[in-house]
Amino acid sequence: MTNPLLSDWDTPFQLAPFDRISDADFAPAFEEALKAHSAEIKAIAESDETPSFANTIEAMEAAGGALDKVLSVFFSVAGADSNPEREALQREFSPKLAAHFSAISSNKALFRRIAHVWEHRDAADLSDEQARVLMLSHRGFVRSGAALDGADGERMTAIMGRLAELGTGFTQNLLADEREWFMELEEGDLEGLPGFVVDAARAAGEEKGVAGPVVTLSRSIITPFLQFSPRRDLREKAFAAWAARGANGGETDNRDIAAEILALREERAKLLGYGSFADYKLETEMAKTPGAVRDLLMAVWAPAKAQAEADAAVLTEMMHADGVNGDLEAWDWRYYAEKRRKAEHDLDEAALKPYLQLERMIEASFACANRLFGLEFTPLDVPLYHPDCRAWEVTRNGAHVAVFIGDYFARGSKRSGAWCSAMRGQAKFPEVQAPVVINVCNFAKGDPALLSYDDARTLFHEFGHALHQMLSNVTYESVSGTSVARDFVELPSQLYEHWLEVPEVLAEFATHADTGEAMPEAILQKVLGAANFDMGFQTVEYVASALVDLAFHEGAAPADPMAKQAEVLEGIGLPKAIIMRHATPHFAHVFSGDGYSSGYYSYMWSEVMDADAFEAFEEAGSAFDGETARALEANILSTGGSVEADELYRRFRGRLPGVEALLKGRGLAA
Repeated sequence: MTNPLLSDWDTPFQLAPFDRISDADFAPAFEEALKAHSAEIKAIAESDETPSFANTIEAMEAAGGALDKVLSVFFSVAGADSNPEREALQREFSPKLAAHFSAISSNKALFRRIAHVWEHRDAADLSDEQARVLMLSHRGFVRSGAALDGADGERMTAIMGRLAELGTGFTQNLLADEREWFMELEEGDLEGLPGFVVDAARAAGEEKGVAGPVVTLSRSIITPFLQFSPRRDLREKAFAAWAARGANGGETDNRDIAAEILALREERAKLLGYGSFADYKLETEMAKTPGAVRDLLMAVWAPAKAQAEADAAVLTEMMHADGVNGDLEAWDWRYYAEKRRKAEHDLDEAALKPYLQLERMIEASFACANRLFGLEFTPLDVPLYHPDCRAWEVTRNGAHVAVFIGDYFARGSKRSGAWCSAMRGQAKFPEVQAPVVINVCNFAKGDPALLSYDDARTLFHEFGHALHQMLSNVTYESVSGTSVARDFVELPSQLYEHWLEVPEVLAEFATHADTGEAMPEAILQKVLGAANFDMGFQTVEYVASALVDLAFHEGAAPADPMAKQAEVLEGIGLPKAIIMRHATPHFAHVFSGDGYSSGYYSYMWSEVMDADAFEAFEEAGSAFDGETARALEANILSTGGSVEADELYRRFRGRLPGVEALLKGRGLAA
């Protein structure tokens, strides 16, 4: 019987046949696809033909199709619907994949061919995109250690294999801690909680097999619990569990893993001739240097800290007025901030939430894409990897553009957070292929499902990533979609968040779950007026995390990352009642893989641009100005990584922005 992962997918839009794929199919398909890719690379490396762009670079672009199919399915389900079998497979696959790609990057014969094409590029009559793909291929091999010989090359291979194992272990430990902990609530413990929080807690209890409501470590449950529960003892208990993820001792403790990862990254950078891992990592980003990153973060830190300290004083007074003496603690902040928001802005999240139905917010994200880019979304009835998933065909003027999949609800088998991935990237070589894009979120289930304002912003954020994938229009998949500099990739996603705050969007799609009535103008104005509420807190917790990440990587690797974390936080004067958004043992952005290592600052770097980019629409007089939307698509969303990021932004805006737009957007400008 043919393995469904390796067969031709005779399905609508060549989607993976999830209804025919079982966990038993993954390992044999993986091994066969790995061998096939190795054979393809061997044939390229050992070719007798004079190296050329076509027989070397394009041949590499065309190789690995079977492996891409297997991995796209596997990693989609491993992240969003894990189980013990898939976790075991992930532990098995990760070091094998690292060894496989290390063998490719250290293949001397292959690198000689790439180097030959690079050295003769001026006579090759390449298009701009081909020249870019060649440069990225050559640079990628050099930065992977292709020029290392002997023991150094062997050591690099060993380092990459070990890092893959450690990153997988870090992720699975964090998932285990988040999955296993929950706090049962008695009926009396529900006092003061809005209905939507109670409903979510009861649904979580059902999933855990518990008779009553529970608080879990899903952000969509624990955050509103911390906002609304008047029980300080329960808030403290829940917050302690949230903060301790990955640091509970035993098999799931991530602290030693983090230390080893940092040491190996430093060794990797030194083997390649860099002074630090941050020097290595930032060389290819827009920021270029650790100093530029630190300058941005510290420019934001000072006003954000001042605002947070002023807010802390107000919240402390409120707490004392409640008869609670002593200092404001981290488990108090959200509770008193919510009370303050209700008092100062007359905005109650419990009253707001019925206007933010998941279904209507999905419709809103689609409608904005239609008005901006002419995209239309039609539901598809196709097998997917979980019953919660839904799919749409995306078209423009009747022509197929992409398939979009939404997986919106939290469950124990899904890792925390929200993300966008492409099961298939856009390309025109070796054949035309349309993207298949997934947004994964962790919203609380309900009937109907209701979102917080932050949840709605997350939905728009991830859909911005999806648009970057779906509107890609390049030739080579290696530079399509989100294959861009890390500190540029968040621009489309953070920019798209702005359309949630466009008054006419909220007026049309923020309708009450029970009455169907549109959000009253008074509430709408309160929502917009409170957009920057508690921004000091939000900015401080983020910048603290980014500064710790940078400190971990810009010098010698710390033997004790927790001690280094404490040193950095003390040095910047982190306010007592605020903790890092992601403490080291659960800092998955940095330790689950290399993606955001020395790069967590990227969200803020991109925010400098997104604040400025949305001003382009405001200057044109409309959030839906057609000419500006076409310029955004032509210069940012369709180009992928085919051009340097700073050049793309200059083409769109005429210049690079300063930090002023960010500070203004966050309400932190002097």
